[in-house]
Amino acid sequence: MKYTTILFDLDGTITDSGEGIINSVSYALEKMKLPIPNKEQLYSFIGPPLNESFRKLFSLDEPAIEQAVSYYRENYQIRGMYENHVYDGITELLNELKSAGCQLYIATSKPEVYAKQILAHFDLDAYFAGIYGASLDGNRSKKGDVIRYALSSAKITSLEKTVMIGDRSHDIIGAKENQLDSLGVLYGFGDHEELTIAGADHLAKNPKEIANIILEK
Repeated sequence: MKYTTILFDLDGTITDSGEGIINSVSYALEKMKLPIPNKEQLYSFIGPPLNESFRKLFSLDEPAIEQAVSYYRENYQIRGMYENHVYDGITELLNELKSAGCQLYIATSKPEVYAKQILAHFDLDAYFAGIYGASLDGNRSKKGDVIRYALSSAKITSLEKTVMIGDRSHDIIGAKENQLDSLGVLYGFGDHEELTIAGADHLAKNPKEIANIILEK
């Protein structure tokens, strides 16, 4: 096998969470009396830390960002996290990797508490030796920090046999910050150009291609 330890992003990699995230962002913006941006801008919220997206698109100060994130979570924890579905082929991929002896982990910029609830909801939590995410207080939100936290918590030391899988540039950049190889998926919310510019070591069009790369088929 090329890799034996696999870190997966969640949104856009394991599940298609777009509907719930966009609905929750729209809910927060309405509560803040801010304009709803176009579809492309709304989709930019999927993946990066929420506070960064609110700051970048609306130039909000810190108190306003905290309020926007609070409104987002108000909707997300009730209904948004369940406006979501598992991508086709993911369960088969996880089964194949587990059967081959890989250790699987989640490393997501989504708050860890939500990631655990979502994976349990879809009966996927048992596949993962650890589920690591952002902290609710925002102290751990950037992808590089989440990956570092996952590596430390899981005591992962064989970095040359570890790969980060995700759909956005921050997944690839976060992997580089931690001296990891990265695999960009093309079925999520990023695209070939974004992942290539970020420097992904591998690209996969679907979960089957992920297995082929990891298991060197």
